[in-house]
Amino acid sequence: MAGKAKPLEIEIDLADPCAQWRKALPGIDKLCQSAALAALAVCGKTVAGAKAELSLVLADDAALRELNREFRGQDKPTNVLSFPAEEKPQPGAPLVLLGDVVLAYETVAREARAQGKSLAEHTAHMVVHGVLHLLGFDHERGGSEAERMEALETQILAKLGIPNPYRIRTKTRG
Repeated sequence: MAGKAKPLEIEIDLADPCAQWRKALPGIDKLCQSAALAALAVCGKTVAGAKAELSLVLADDAALRELNREFRGQDKPTNVLSFPAEEKPQPGAPLVLLGDVVLAYETVAREARAQGKSLAEHTAHMVVHGVLHLLGFDHERGGSEAERMEALETQILAKLGIPNPYRIRTKTRG
């Protein structure tokens, strides 16, 4: 069929040095792949005939604290860090290296509980958030860039059946 675009193929190298991820989310491979693909599809980031590669590390707070201290000068854990590949995608290249996304189990789980979200929903959000950073989106400068990134995240997650992550659903205590 001429004119029909081939869906982007993505290879996710999933490293899980923190066993808690697989215990809490047995289907995490599929969850991460779906979230990453949804982010790439909405952003239209493809290179004709290319396959994308993304490294996703399911780590813990200790690992994220170390990375955050080394690369951002902040001596504390964080939920997700992204490290874009240094090389730019080349037209006709068989593989597009996107970079690395690293998630911290304890922080993501704690945020999910505090915000009344499932761990799966919040993990998908953090994968989408991390992939958007790999694609050049940045909320840290604030203003319209932050609003644009949040709107994209909301749009992408809606395609996955996940409610707006910025409407915090806190649990009531009784």
